[in-house]
Amino acid sequence: MQQGNPSLIPAPTTFLFDIGKVLLDFDFESSLIRLIPNTISNPHERICHILEQKNALETGFIDPVSYADWALQILGSNATRKQFYQAWQQIFTVNEPMWQRVRKLADAKYTLILISNINAIHSPWIFTRYPEFSLFQHRVFSFEVGILKPDPEIYRHTIDTFRLNPALTVYIDDQPQNILAGKTLNLQCWQYDINNHSAFENWLEKKLTTRDN
Repeated sequence: MQQGNPSLIPAPTTFLFDIGKVLLDFDFESSLIRLIPNTISNPHERICHILEQKNALETGFIDPVSYADWALQILGSNATRKQFYQAWQQIFTVNEPMWQRVRKLADAKYTLILISNINAIHSPWIFTRYPEFSLFQHRVFSFEVGILKPDPEIYRHTIDTFRLNPALTVYIDDQPQNILAGKTLNLQCWQYDINNHSAFENWLEKKLTTRDN
């Protein structure tokens, strides 16, 4: 679905990328459920409970050790802390169509910035597991700045820190509430659907054509 008329907006110079469901797909449950003994009768409810509390981890208000120990207790698991970290990390799969676009943008010398609700179990691990994250020059991670999207402050922080012109900055995220927050700060926003990458490509090609003309 096209979101705004690209021909009426200046061509971008900077791109803000979310990670989850944009650059990497993820599935917590299929990974975490392997930590739960077969004798536990309500594994899905237990997983939901620990995921409901992950905002504290993603703002940095709780450290990974404390979160892992608490989560293992809730899950009724006899796994080690290291095994929990591994399960927490093994949720991702690469969204290759988006990475193809990222490579093209990097080759064309656009400024690329990550902006993500993420935690200290996933970062810096993702940079080792997925070396192409080095294509991004900058990052704004929730657990490092203590702010979660869609709080407008995380976008203001990003704009101010990197001296961005919102009118020349594309923001790509899958969550509607995050896109709404980005629009309030005049970022050029696209709500991404990982199952319809072609819609994003069609929208973006029109914007980049404006730059090339």
